[in-house]
Amino acid sequence: MQWTIAELINHPDVFNKVREEIKVVVGSSRLVEDSDIPSLPYLQAVVKEVFRLHPPGPIIIRECRQDCKIKDFDILEKTMVAINVYTIMRDANVWNCPNDFCPERFLVSFEKEDVMKYIPFGAGRRVCPGSKLALSLVHTTIAAIVQCFDWKVGGEEDHAKVNMQVGPGITKPMAQPLICLPAVHFNPFTSSF
Repeated sequence: MQWTIAELINHPDVFNKVREEIKVVVGSSRLVEDSDIPSLPYLQAVVKEVFRLHPPGPIIIRECRQDCKIKDFDILEKTMVAINVYTIMRDANVWNCPNDFCPERFLVSFEKEDVMKYIPFGAGRRVCPGSKLALSLVHTTIAAIVQCFDWKVGGEEDHAKVNMQVGPGITKPMAQPLICLPAVHFNPFTSSF
């Protein structure tokens, strides 16, 4: 969620598109709900793009189930293999402008062969069992944050950008803490129901 808020602050045009989509679908009298998410394709595209650029687990460890060959390397059965999800989802041979934040790339349908190019939670039988819960929480939380607040970088002048430098660590956290200031845009508790 931290990377999503940072990307939205740095891309106010995307932030405004998400907000407008929520306003059209949900209206201005209630807070966005989990049941609204399927009707918010641009929000879903934003979340997918953030998970592509900032996967929760950038490296996935697996054990090879059988002998195989990858390029010129012989991999024996039972060998531990590290899959670099971060690099796969930033591969210039697969993604146009791979390091750019571009949610629109997810508004077109995926082809069957594209499934292994987008794997923020792994894939197949070993996919993260909590991915559906995580996506549900991220979608509804980000939607509520966008719906209810305007944001700016804390302690900085207007239109300041969030530092997107990646820090050390296995989960690729932000190098600098995300400090941002909210201003109420919509208060669902004072709206008439």
